[in-house]
Amino acid sequence: MALGHHRKILQIVGYQNSGKTTVMEQLITQAKTEGLRVGTIKHHGHGGIPAIESSKDSARHEKAGASVTAVEGEGTLRMSIHQSNWQLADILAIYESIEMDIILIEGYKNEHFPKVVLLRQAEDQSLLQKVSNIVCVLYWPTYPLDKPLDYPTFLIHEKAQYMEVLMKEMRK
Repeated sequence: MALGHHRKILQIVGYQNSGKTTVMEQLITQAKTEGLRVGTIKHHGHGGIPAIESSKDSARHEKAGASVTAVEGEGTLRMSIHQSNWQLADILAIYESIEMDIILIEGYKNEHFPKVVLLRQAEDQSLLQKVSNIVCVLYWPTYPLDKPLDYPTFLIHEKAQYMEVLMKEMRK
């Protein structure tokens, strides 16, 4: 079975403190409300092995209703499975055996799955050139949106509008 073929995969990407975990929580809660089973994977991009106490984002995913959660950093998958290096494909292969409708991925900017990009500051603009497969962009009032982008674009506070677009994407 090809990854992402029978279940929807959606990535949430952005730099630190851009709101990724909050958007993940919103999506998990809405999907669960609609009767969908959700799994989440978080990339611990701050360096080092994710400590149990630093897995607070995964705990937030679980509290929002995710059936399965994982956090990966520096070769450690916080499911207490260790090997020299973890690729996203390795983690997704583990998830293949668990019944889920949607897998939400926080981070892993260089992967090719459909993405929601969060922009908070002017310097975040470069992210749009670094990532592929953008579904939509969510931006903060602190981000200077000078011209229209080539993607559906929503102010971070326009939750109803972007949730409608993202839930439609996840139901495909």
